Amino acid sequence: MRHLHTRTTRRRMVAALTVLLFAVPGAPAVADEAGTGSPALADGLALTPPMGFNNWNSTHCRAEFNESMVKGIADIFVDKGLKDAGYRYVNLDDCWALPDRDADGQLVPDPARFPNGIKAVADYVHAKGLKLGIYTSAGTKTCSNVGFPGALGHEYSDARQFADWGVDYLKYDNCNNQGVDARQRYTTMRDALRATGRPIVYSICEWGQNKPWEWAADVGHLWRTTGDISDTWGSMLSILKQNLPLAPHAGPGHWNDPDMLEVGNGGMTDTEYRSHFSMWSVMAAPLLIGSDLRSASAETFEILGNKEVIAVDQDPLGKQGAVVSSEGGRWVVAKEMKDGSRTVALFNESSSPQRVATTATAVGLPGADAYTLRDLWQHRSYNTAGSISATVPAHGTVLVRVFPDRRWHQHPPAVELGLEGSPLVQAGLPAALTTTVTDLGRTPARKVSVRLSGPEGWAVRATSPTSADALSTGRSLRTKWSVTAPPGTPTGSYDLTLEAGYRSPAGVRVSSALPFTATVVVPPPAGTSGLGDLPWLSATNGYGPVERNTSNGESAPGDGHPITIGGVVYAKGLGVHAESSVEYYTGAACETVTAQVGVDDEKGANGTVAFEVWADGTKVASTGALTNAMPAQPLTADVTGARLVRLVVTDAGDGIDSDHADWGDARLSC
Repeated sequence: MRHLHTRTTRRRMVAALTVLLFAVPGAPAVADEAGTGSPALADGLALTPPMGFNNWNSTHCRAEFNESMVKGIADIFVDKGLKDAGYRYVNLDDCWALPDRDADGQLVPDPARFPNGIKAVADYVHAKGLKLGIYTSAGTKTCSNVGFPGALGHEYSDARQFADWGVDYLKYDNCNNQGVDARQRYTTMRDALRATGRPIVYSICEWGQNKPWEWAADVGHLWRTTGDISDTWGSMLSILKQNLPLAPHAGPGHWNDPDMLEVGNGGMTDTEYRSHFSMWSVMAAPLLIGSDLRSASAETFEILGNKEVIAVDQDPLGKQGAVVSSEGGRWVVAKEMKDGSRTVALFNESSSPQRVATTATAVGLPGADAYTLRDLWQHRSYNTAGSISATVPAHGTVLVRVFPDRRWHQHPPAVELGLEGSPLVQAGLPAALTTTVTDLGRTPARKVSVRLSGPEGWAVRATSPTSADALSTGRSLRTKWSVTAPPGTPTGSYDLTLEAGYRSPAGVRVSSALPFTATVVVPPPAGTSGLGDLPWLSATNGYGPVERNTSNGESAPGDGHPITIGGVVYAKGLGVHAESSVEYYTGAACETVTAQVGVDDEKGANGTVAFEVWADGTKVASTGALTNAMPAQPLTADVTGARLVRLVVTDAGDGIDSDHADWGDARLSC
């Protein structure tokens, strides 16, 4: 079930998904190029994933959603280069109409928001060389609390209006659907759109409830595979994990849709937004901007406008990337490209830097003496002997395109910067780190040097050599460092940077950098402490923030309620929402974690979660799937000798809807 705080949770949920395209009159179905055997619409629409903008995530139904705002987005597409980058659709979401149809049963645009009507907006957008999208629901009402008219029973007349207005894209939602079979409802609108004779991309927004990837390839052009995304790392991560296994069902004209982009909305870091954009592109997902472009930062435009990453999403072969490996939160996802290359995402879902590695052979490339490796965020090319690896920052993604290339020797060798040891520092005490510079190329890296820098006032000292005359393939320069934060340094995260320089065989000077954070920590006190009262190293949550000693509540900080599981109230603990991870520094000084865990009563009968405790990267306790119908379960974990303890809540494999989870009476004994 959806959250009451999101648009799709205010919906009456009965099966159905929205968003697919329709065929032109009389167009036959064709075989799915992705190999699923499902027919696909043969209308020539959405042969690559649609790219554009949707206002919902940034404006919802606020008064600022109006004709002026929509025209302004079209202007920004042109002025900021988004049109040149491939973005085409300027899409209206809910709240564009009046709550009631007119006497003839026709939809009426809200005259306050759209005083000149929808056609005038479409004409303006078309004059810019762009396309206009619109929204309605496959039910009697849309998903807004106001209850604007839905299209159930009005499919042909509504489709006719959309076509007459010049609409190019329809997002068809799933609220208030009266229990009518999803396939029937969405097929009726497909036929209605087809009958207009106008090419309209059809987006099925049924939230994945009825597995549309199994039946909708000849109904629409794209279909939502999940519930609504929210602007948090946990939400994005959960949706990513739900969409990745569906790769066989995507292809030209029929796409898996893991919902809109949150890039730039402020709930994640730029590193996390680059991961979001990278992974959506590797998954050949629709790229629909969900942030307010009127106030977007330069970094947001840089992410959204990265043409090399967009080219991955828009590759005409239309393959969705497939998972190569995913051990320990280290994901390798490879996408076959039409030119025979592979785009490879090295994605680190964890909260600390990790080495993520694969090979050219493992991602499906033929054997070769060497390959060209193109870094799509650095915009640099290197040669590699076959290794594809990087130390990836927390929540980061390295995105590369790799291919056999007779001209590989024209590029400098790729080098990998590595970090060994824990970047956890107690103020006033030296911490030991080891850095590595490894040649991945077929050619040697010459005149190699390395430098580690920290905040002003920190003592960073090398205790072994920082240079090497040359590194051949697979060889490393290993340098030991002593890092000391000044006494009295407050707890928290501090930026450090590892920089390496080297020369290619042709004498070209190359530099590379690995930013990471060192965290100043304080061991927990002796005895037993409530985890809701202790400082944590990091905390991620599927919706809203992690709450101390209350339930998760909704999206705002501090809006939780007393922790309540099965009618039992707990005064202390943590209120979270799947996918969630809360990490503590325990300094090898603690023995046990205990808690009473379960789904909070605030979501009624909804929610399915699983609890885990990890000690220094090893899972030491877990519950399996828990539902709201179950009382609190006791959980005890032995964390003896661990420096880091992490409390994890997963969605138990069914998505994060209503997954409010409690660590009731959570305690750490030291």
